[in-house]
Amino acid sequence: MTSRERIKNALNHKEADRIPLDFGSVTVTGMHYSCVAALRDYYGLEKHPIKISEPYQMLGLIEEDLKCAMGIDAEGVFSRENMFGIRQDSWREWRQDNGDVVLAAENLNVTEDEKGNRYVHPCGDTSVPPCARMPKNGYYFDAVSRQEPFDDIDDLDPEDNLEEFGLISDKALDEFVEDIEAAEKTGRSITVSFGGTALGDVALVPGLNLKKPRGIRDVAEWYMATVSSPEYIKYVFDKQTDIALVNLEKLKQRVGNRIDALFICGTDFGTQISTFCSPDTFRELYMPYYKKVNNWIHENTEWKTFKHSCGAIEPFIPLFIESGFDILNPVQCSAVGMEPKALKEKYGRDIVFWGGGIDTQKLLPFGTPEQVRDQVLERCEIFGKDGGFVFNSIHNVQAKTPTENIVAMLDALKEFGR
Repeated sequence: MTSRERIKNALNHKEADRIPLDFGSVTVTGMHYSCVAALRDYYGLEKHPIKISEPYQMLGLIEEDLKCAMGIDAEGVFSRENMFGIRQDSWREWRQDNGDVVLAAENLNVTEDEKGNRYVHPCGDTSVPPCARMPKNGYYFDAVSRQEPFDDIDDLDPEDNLEEFGLISDKALDEFVEDIEAAEKTGRSITVSFGGTALGDVALVPGLNLKKPRGIRDVAEWYMATVSSPEYIKYVFDKQTDIALVNLEKLKQRVGNRIDALFICGTDFGTQISTFCSPDTFRELYMPYYKKVNNWIHENTEWKTFKHSCGAIEPFIPLFIESGFDILNPVQCSAVGMEPKALKEKYGRDIVFWGGGIDTQKLLPFGTPEQVRDQVLERCEIFGKDGGFVFNSIHNVQAKTPTENIVAMLDALKEFGR
């Protein structure tokens, strides 16, 4: 089977010649740049600085030669502008605290303080306050809260939380079409991160791409507002959804059904032990808008819709299905209530598990290659039955993960396939 046929089978809950594999088709299925570099060395590929495909999480670009060596079946298509509002079409070398040299977007302008902490600025403009911080010797950026002081939420205009959402430009749409056409030529399944449909994703709430974000931009304030001022949140979601549907119609008119999966939302609803809110809150505050987007997609296209949520979200899986999502990621099996066999038995006919293949919090970084192999084979046995499974780790593979464990993961998947 081709890679695309393999994933299409999984998306339609059919078994294929082997379990399909994804790394890097969306920003929650990738690898830290250091892991990408280590894999290139392991497979004997050309040695060169790794491009940072997503600087917030410092994800490395998995290039064509490495995709072939790993056996990756999914091809991602993204905006050419990263989370900090900086275009990624020209590159420069950037030295890390540990001595690694990577390639960053040309205008990813980073400043340092007296302690060696590094800061990135929205749109590369160092004349405005930074939007994210990487501590000295750190591996990732954290958002910097730029919340303007306010006494009462009633003094805020919810339109300010819509500043980053607007109708897609002709240039940006042309670039998506061009990149989708290029992705088709790889023979892999096409997963598109189009943007605009992430309702309340706290990675995006701070407005990292805005020079002076207004409205509710502090993560804690946002979470409190979902309880204290739900009408404010509903206003934002309602307007955002309307804009998104116009943009999706534009995309559909240009690319038809060439997209296999569309990344809708990365809003997390779980902690390690529980959900962030009640099912009733989800039904009232989020579901109407998810349904509106998913229903439009299913009524007008053949695209499958991709929902990311970490944590102990088993009580929400039926709600995700009712909301119209086709795909769930990252399937955090280490969280409370997320036992793989039970998830597959209860929900495996109605939603595709895109992830769950190996624990990235403890086992992959700290276990032995033998333990990694055993878990991969077990997860493939459980999730792979009757299709509906795309192998990926549980979220991104983190910095300092041993190369031998990553290779053991990939080899075990190949072994299961045989």
